[in-house]
Amino acid sequence: MDRSDICSKFLETLPFDLYPFQEEALLAWFDSPGGVLVCAPTGMGKTLIAEAALFEALHTRQRLYYTTPLIALTDQKFREMQDLAERWGFAREDIGLITGNRRENPEALVRVVVAEILLNHLLSPDPTLSGLEGVSAVVMDEFHSFNDYERGIVWELSLVLLPPRVRVMLLSATVGNPYEFCRWLRVQHERQVAMVLSDERRVPLEFIWVGDKLMTEHLTAMVSTDDAENRTPALVFCFNRDECWEVAERMKGLPLITQAARAEIDAYLDEVKADLAEGVGPKLRQMLIRGVGVHHAGVLPKHKQIVETLFIRKLVPFVICTETLAAGINLPARSVVLSTLLKGKRGEKKLVPSSSVHQMFGRAGRPQFDTRGYVYVLAHEDDARLVKWRQKYDQIDPNSKDPGLMRARKDLERKKPSRRKTEQYWSEGQFRQLIQAGPAKLASRSMIPYSVLIYLLTRIGTLHEAREFVSKRFETAERVARFQEQLDFMLTNLAALGYLTRSEDGDHVALTDGIDRLLTFRSVDPLFGVFLVEQLARSSFEEKLIALEAVLQVPPVIERHVRIPDLPPGPLQTQVLEPLLIQMGVVIAKVGLGAADEEEDDGYDALLPPEEEERPPTFPEMLKIVFESRLPAPEPVFVQPKWIGGGVADFEGDFYKFVRACDLVKQEGLILRHLLRLVILAGEFHLLTEDPDYQRIGELATQACQRVDPRYTDRFLVQAAEISKTATTA
Repeated sequence: MDRSDICSKFLETLPFDLYPFQEEALLAWFDSPGGVLVCAPTGMGKTLIAEAALFEALHTRQRLYYTTPLIALTDQKFREMQDLAERWGFAREDIGLITGNRRENPEALVRVVVAEILLNHLLSPDPTLSGLEGVSAVVMDEFHSFNDYERGIVWELSLVLLPPRVRVMLLSATVGNPYEFCRWLRVQHERQVAMVLSDERRVPLEFIWVGDKLMTEHLTAMVSTDDAENRTPALVFCFNRDECWEVAERMKGLPLITQAARAEIDAYLDEVKADLAEGVGPKLRQMLIRGVGVHHAGVLPKHKQIVETLFIRKLVPFVICTETLAAGINLPARSVVLSTLLKGKRGEKKLVPSSSVHQMFGRAGRPQFDTRGYVYVLAHEDDARLVKWRQKYDQIDPNSKDPGLMRARKDLERKKPSRRKTEQYWSEGQFRQLIQAGPAKLASRSMIPYSVLIYLLTRIGTLHEAREFVSKRFETAERVARFQEQLDFMLTNLAALGYLTRSEDGDHVALTDGIDRLLTFRSVDPLFGVFLVEQLARSSFEEKLIALEAVLQVPPVIERHVRIPDLPPGPLQTQVLEPLLIQMGVVIAKVGLGAADEEEDDGYDALLPPEEEERPPTFPEMLKIVFESRLPAPEPVFVQPKWIGGGVADFEGDFYKFVRACDLVKQEGLILRHLLRLVILAGEFHLLTEDPDYQRIGELATQACQRVDPRYTDRFLVQAAEISKTATTA
């Protein structure tokens, strides 16, 4: 069969009519020699286009890669594709899965992989993988991940490194600059892709400004036993984790669910009662049996899963969440509610970016249940009270001479609410402005990491080609110029630290054997990582633990609760760092590892000149000062002194005792994630040194996480290990 025959045969398998958009995308895929970019809102059936690529690969017996950004999504697609293959008369073994340590049929015709696996194979020195021998097509699902600040380089580099003969299918939510993106592919990388766009939603949205109701009043009014009037299930977005809990607390006593629904919720929660027994679990249970869930980064993954299950079963009508949910897991909802349009620090809040708000809007409307989705934005409670006051006030005739009405009018005038000078407010006009703003534009968001630079220098060996690669990135001329400046800084520091030498012509480079050590690190700036390895060889266990924790960032709301205790200074501080800093003219007080101003809430970001110094640097800050003094080009590194892994160890690995003692019960998910990142970082240090102290740090943190959420712990560590392989393979 030729490609048109395969297309016709695929269409014959479909038991339903296609949307015009789907027809256009299918024809474009089978006609275009380079591939296709498909952009459409959620629920418009982009998955069907991917199924056509699978159908073609199975019939032509040519290899296909199918990439997703998440292990959970990869697992789901793997199962779905096996079912499809079987339904079409092929073997389930034709579909393989590769996600780090989990491999099923890894040599299969169709490989369903997390995005990093594809890049890992492209970078591999193995000739059977490098260049993807025998691969005819690659499907990149959730391609708008190209915009991700940390991981976007994976999609960008994979697309750039794929041989021209490999056709690509890029599936994305709507993006703001598809024409510019396709032109960039054509001009800079000689890849011609067809473009199929649709801004039509299968379930249209209705946008409603709520100016006269408080949050609790509006949410109660959304619930109805009449499905035509009911506006739940609904996602209620807040931009602050503490606010999520506050809103959920206010809703606990409201009439949100029926007795029958409560009985079903109770029955399910009894099945998972062990997962809700400790920490914030009992509080969350009390909210769930009243119809309210909470979902944000501070919630443990096992608790999120419980909330998701009850919401999907339409038992819990409201989930109070942060915007991270909009960019991650798909929880189908009839409505979304935004409690505000402003985001940021108190007094410095700004309008939410249109890219973020459109992701939240897009969560409304379930294709299988709803004919319309609803987006509600609430006015500030002060403005809502003013509107409610005005409605009452206007009902009284101002010309009436009735003493009772005159007295009532004066009473209302005295009670008129007002706006506060300390608050920031938003308006219906700003809401309409965001609606019109449209989705986010794709762009190369961050500088290439050292691993990619080393890969480029290894493969091409000349600086002008590395600079040419950077010049071709998908960004404005101004941003590309900044990338070039960063590239020069990186090259200067690599040379100064002995990792490369330049030829006389200044263009060719030679890399030293030691550069392989840099590829070990993904959790920390690699130059700083190797510096720490060398310095910490003379440290105590506590110094190692504090140094590793300091390079992993946590939000300020956690930082304030996890100060380093008053520990005696270790040998690295007293014998090495303090003498060095004194030579540098830095005033050093005789302090312990965790010395810091107890009144200081924020991390100490930069050392002040000695005459202005407010307090001595902590041990992690000493390491930072010495490291930065050795760099000829600016490369600021992050340190944030804290004691989390050490604190859990102080409580003999009891995670819940630690979070209770530090008043961090509502931030359990972030504490768990910090510990898992500590495991990964300790593993990177152990790989280079084989120092048992790092192994001990990793084991202590792993054991604490396993006791809290073993399923998530295993999944996180597997995915992190695979992402790390991408760097080391280069």
